[in-house]
Amino acid sequence: MRVISSPRVSEQAVLAALRDAFGTPSLTAPAPGQFVVDLPGGGDVIHYPAVLPHADVYSVKVSPYLPDPAGPAVVTAWTMLVSLSTGQPLALLDASELTVERTAATTVLAADLLLPPGARTAAVIGYGRVGRAHARYLRHLRPGMTVRAFSPEGVDEADGGVQAAANLEDAVTGADLVMLCTSAADNVIDPRTLPAGTVVTSISTNAPGAREIPPAAVEALDVYVDALTTLQVAADLTRAAADGWDPAAVRGDLAGLVAGRAQGPSGERPVYFRSVGLGIEDAAVAWAALHNDNATTKGQSR
Repeated sequence: MRVISSPRVSEQAVLAALRDAFGTPSLTAPAPGQFVVDLPGGGDVIHYPAVLPHADVYSVKVSPYLPDPAGPAVVTAWTMLVSLSTGQPLALLDASELTVERTAATTVLAADLLLPPGARTAAVIGYGRVGRAHARYLRHLRPGMTVRAFSPEGVDEADGGVQAAANLEDAVTGADLVMLCTSAADNVIDPRTLPAGTVVTSISTNAPGAREIPPAAVEALDVYVDALTTLQVAADLTRAAADGWDPAAVRGDLAGLVAGRAQGPSGERPVYFRSVGLGIEDAAVAWAALHNDNATTKGQSR
């Protein structure tokens, strides 16, 4: 079994791998969601399973969260790829960086499919490691868009092609796309205040109750999700459903968008894409990273 401790993969390869994975004809049923195993004394391990039929591979990413009373919690992520022909493990990859890549690429892939061709301006709210990755993938897929970034703690230095905004209002005013990349556990913006057609994306966190928009806003939006299983996981959507919003109002998932099955935005309301992270994303990016590693190291573990 290959052990790849520093996997690398290009933005182009990540986006292609995700398109292939979500465009697989067999992905007509909901992609498997994530499930959590609580640990004695606190902490948990999140599992992200998936099958890549075109690669003949089963994948599972495990991400332990291990509290440490003496300091920061230990958080790791590892993805294992298993051959569906032999049942043998093919590779174990450190997924810490790959998780950032797949999270940003999934958002941008969905946004590209939801935005009109003439969209010109984007805002990234939360400009840490994940926010920077969102901006990087957007510049790769839509190089002509202006990108503004804002973080409550300030943007010390924006990457090339990104403009630092002085405040949240300056960042989102006139933006066709608002990508929320914070670790907030409460509302960051209310999409109802944005013009119809504005695309808002949210990744939030796995913390209980974490959200970036008010649950009350959900019923006023054209809602899309990475997979239908997200309806049982994302706190803003579960709370909205508990308050009377009908989850059947979701207009599509990412597989439907990629395949052209999902209905497009109505143009009458803001658009909301909610993702929580899926095993199929981890599998696709790990598979691409394995191929890249094979090409650059000639199959030697590192």
